[in-house]
Amino acid sequence: MATATNRYKPNYAVPPGWLLEERLEVQGISHAKFARRCGRSPKLISEIIAGKAPLEPATALQFEKVLGVDAGIWLGIEADYQLHRAREAEATEAAAAVDWAKAFPVRELVKRACFPRPESDVDAVAKLLAFFGVGSIDAWTGRYGLANVAFRHSPSFKSNKTALITWLRLGELEAERQDCVDYDENRFKHAVRSIRELTRKPVDEALRGTERLCNGAGVALALVPPLPKTALSGAAWWLSPRKAVLQLSARHKSDDHLWFSFFHEAAHILLHSKKSVFVDERGGDDAGLEAEANEWASNTLVPQRVWEPFVAASLFSEQAVRAFADQQGIAPGIVVGRLQHKRLVPWTRLNSLKAKLSWTTTSNG
Repeated sequence: MATATNRYKPNYAVPPGWLLEERLEVQGISHAKFARRCGRSPKLISEIIAGKAPLEPATALQFEKVLGVDAGIWLGIEADYQLHRAREAEATEAAAAVDWAKAFPVRELVKRACFPRPESDVDAVAKLLAFFGVGSIDAWTGRYGLANVAFRHSPSFKSNKTALITWLRLGELEAERQDCVDYDENRFKHAVRSIRELTRKPVDEALRGTERLCNGAGVALALVPPLPKTALSGAAWWLSPRKAVLQLSARHKSDDHLWFSFFHEAAHILLHSKKSVFVDERGGDDAGLEAEANEWASNTLVPQRVWEPFVAASLFSEQAVRAFADQQGIAPGIVVGRLQHKRLVPWTRLNSLKAKLSWTTTSNG
């Protein structure tokens, strides 16, 4: 038996049949004779040489015995060749998917350091697939395709759906980062009551406390700036049966909108199905579940039994609003936002009582 001492490892991808044919010529062995010595059919050897048939481990061992080239070398060449073919096929597929990639806010994702600037359109496809954690466009469609995402929104939905899916993916990545206990409904209800009191704190401090309380109840709080072509305030959905996600955009950059959106999405988590993605979007229809979430959020922030006497008094000065907010233990901006929404005061009045928000990071949330 020949001793396997030769170690040849090319730095380029070629079919193992090329090396085989070269070895047979050097040793003066015909294809038919080599097939007989290996105990294989001449057809198989010809197909391996032509790159039409893969080289299997058992065949590689036979090549080792006959030619003295280690089976691992043969299998390594085969693996490199197959990987090279797969990369070429992927590149061809990616080239055909350039239009798919152009629908996404790639520049914004680069700005948020989600991935480096693509070197080409094909590279953009690869980076987007990696961002979404899928291996192909078919896999993306299966996981994120519009027909497979159970959005809850009105027929007047304004946001671009591809941008929306990207925004939700940013929230998903942030939710995966947060260490949460298993979801507990009672704990989350208690957390919501505590978060109501936090609204009086400076916004940054309040949000840190809100995230901590949510995580302790099995809810990830994902703060993700809105993307171009989105007009949404928040979303509620489930990463798993044991982990809910409450995602906020803070697109209005004021505390009244931020906190109302938080309690609106909390209502979806507490009251509604785990199978839907609830998206709170500008111009949405208030019918059904959205109306129920709005009512729950309003009554949680300012119970109707105390709101009605306050409105009946018609004292909406800055001092009166501050005093009412102090009595309720909430931020005065929340009261102003509700007064404006109900058109009890103009949108231009009392805005000094609202806390302004700003995004100071370019990360993914």
